[in-house]
Amino acid sequence: MGQAKNAAIPRYYLYGDQVNDVELNFIHVEPIRERSGAHDWTIRAHAHPDHHQLLLVEKGGGEIVIEGQKIATPTGSLIVIPAAMVHEIHFGADTDGIVVTAASAYATSVSQGDKRLLETLSQPGVYPISGTGVSAEAMKDAFEWLLREYIWSAPGRRLAVMAHFMRILVAAVRLRSVQLQTVTAARDRDYDILMRYKELVEHNFRQEKAMDFYAGEIGISTQRLNQACKSRAGKTASEILHERAIIEAKRYLLYMEMTVAEIGYDLGFEDPAYFSRFFSQRVGQPPGAYRARHGAEQERIDLAN
Repeated sequence: MGQAKNAAIPRYYLYGDQVNDVELNFIHVEPIRERSGAHDWTIRAHAHPDHHQLLLVEKGGGEIVIEGQKIATPTGSLIVIPAAMVHEIHFGADTDGIVVTAASAYATSVSQGDKRLLETLSQPGVYPISGTGVSAEAMKDAFEWLLREYIWSAPGRRLAVMAHFMRILVAAVRLRSVQLQTVTAARDRDYDILMRYKELVEHNFRQEKAMDFYAGEIGISTQRLNQACKSRAGKTASEILHERAIIEAKRYLLYMEMTVAEIGYDLGFEDPAYFSRFFSQRVGQPPGAYRARHGAEQERIDLAN
């Protein structure tokens, strides 16, 4: 991880004074503490045009900002930083682990063109390992052996480095798959919450305006209710409730011989003035004006038919 965009890639090519056939393809492995510690545990915003990075946070943690998105990096997580993505990292002073920097061409060669591996490398992510089915010990073993083979000049070193790097890529694919499944399940849960909420609104919108009531009936917090509504409907829970009340108000105004005050009262508004303001803010005109305009239009349509 370099200090600045222009210096990051050249510095990697200068690593290792010994003749290193692996570095010619380009992969570099080092403990997180070596570079982060030397820069006061803060890696300023930069990018690696042609290199991916994978970091295993074994101790400590902090926060990474990838293309403006802040993501926590807890202990026991794998961080994937795709090539060319601007990122900065803020680690705690006790953070340690291993960081692997691999040229895009090297990663493509090792992955043998496997689309799942390449897709995982192309997407930024922070993947907590615990509870995913991926062995934290096996992940640690893969990173540590990759570092050992990278440092040692032993027979078969090139193949050993490639093998351990492949282990890491496969684990990354599995972690991403688990995360995507979790997100999908959360979205499905959001849909279930939204449908239950709409059902409750349909039966209670006249007499119940408080979000606490609806959230309580579903068994969730008002914050969770809003989250589900925004996720699946693009609206807050209050907006959905208000829209239902407005639809009913319009129907009453056009088809019921009731005063504006009576309509408001039937919809749970005890103060006629407040109902008029509520309607005007969302429709753009007072209830009486809406009735006069659209009622006349409906009458013309009826006469024409």
